[in-house]
Amino acid sequence: MHKFANPARFLRISKMITPWCFFLTVISLVVGLYWGLFIAPEDYQMGSAYRIIFVHVPSSYMSMFAYGFMALASAVGIIWKHPLADQSARAAAPIGAGFTALALFTGSLWGKPMWGTYWIWDARLTSELVLLFLYFGYMAVWDAIEDSARAARVAAIVALVGAVNLPIIKFSVDWWNTLHQPASIMKSGGSSIHPDMLWPLLICIFAFNLYFITVVLWRIQSLILRRQIRGLQMRIAERGGDHG
Repeated sequence: MHKFANPARFLRISKMITPWCFFLTVISLVVGLYWGLFIAPEDYQMGSAYRIIFVHVPSSYMSMFAYGFMALASAVGIIWKHPLADQSARAAAPIGAGFTALALFTGSLWGKPMWGTYWIWDARLTSELVLLFLYFGYMAVWDAIEDSARAARVAAIVALVGAVNLPIIKFSVDWWNTLHQPASIMKSGGSSIHPDMLWPLLICIFAFNLYFITVVLWRIQSLILRRQIRGLQMRIAERGGDHG
């Protein structure tokens, strides 16, 4: 894998992959949302209000997936000093924060007709809010520390410590008595969602995954180019100082 860590090689490969990822993202997102919002039948209890799951469930899943990716990349950066690991984690953080904010927002919209309130200090909701703060904390470390190597180490530690929250989010509905419904897609005995609703939901989850991959690749490319430009500016400044 270290051969892909070469910035020049990574830029070359990622620039070939990114357009295809973008194209598949748009197609799968349009298909999934159109199917879910306009073709899938109404729920016999919730009516059309349930359709928000086609955004809420994928964003909730991706909020944890993105943080897991960020924590794994941080671990690789600490243990194996992988050249692009820290940049990958940094690139994923704002995207994960966006997914988390979207999950909280759509969850509150869903909670109003289902629970009678936009917010309740439910274990799942509270742990998801903590996840958003963890993203903010991680990004704040990068902005607060000027030395990039030190910022990467401190941010990686923050990411790894915060990963403890992921199983809490996942199993909170099993560990505590909460209003949030338990898992309905991945459960023993098979999914409890009707296939007419399940398939567009799976397509939306697939589309959100592709979106994450596409934007992470774009952001890593941007961070690499920014770092190269900064290095070039420093070399020019050093040469100017030598001539002076």
